[in-house]
Amino acid sequence: MSAAVIVFPGSNCDRDCKVAVERSTGARVDMIWHQDTSLPEGLDLIVLPGGFSYGDYLRCGAMAAQSPIMQAVRKAADDGVAVVGICNGFQILCEAGMLPGALLKNAGLKYVCKPISLEIANRNTRFTAGYQDQSEVIMTQGNGDGNFFADAETLARIEGEGQVVFRYVDNPNGSVNSIAGIQNARGNVLGMMPHPDRSFEAELGSVDGATLFRSVLDAA
Repeated sequence: MSAAVIVFPGSNCDRDCKVAVERSTGARVDMIWHQDTSLPEGLDLIVLPGGFSYGDYLRCGAMAAQSPIMQAVRKAADDGVAVVGICNGFQILCEAGMLPGALLKNAGLKYVCKPISLEIANRNTRFTAGYQDQSEVIMTQGNGDGNFFADAETLARIEGEGQVVFRYVDNPNGSVNSIAGIQNARGNVLGMMPHPDRSFEAELGSVDGATLFRSVLDAA
């Protein structure tokens, strides 16, 4: 099994993601610079990591969404490869049009950084199948622009089609319907604000992130 982590200027969780995927799954993980125009052959997973790509200028993720590598990421997703965008990676996926909605400033206008409980809203996905009967997970939140928003029509669609994957048990940022993570209609692209890459070993306070990465690669 093989995976790739995309590195943008300002990414600061890229190595965290590489280590998390390697230790959770044993997969080979390549680091891909955002100016590259191609991805390795045979990938099972692509991760867009957290951080502050391009310093979060304009809108968070807006500039990174235009990076040359994103054409290859979009093509891989169209071909069925699993893509996970974490925190800033979620913002990039929304700005690139690969996921619906947008991420706004937190309702309290403060950066939120703490362990957080999530409800698994849909256990029948490539990303959550490994949780089996587990209804809640613990991961780490770390963002200032994690307030998920979608208009009423979009919200009704993603709710009705099972695209909401995670919800906050105690909403920390004002996200509509307490949404913490969504997938695309096809079910192979996931965006989430909490960090599975900071919650994959007991020493980090939770192993629940490891289950997410294993679920993806077990389904490959």
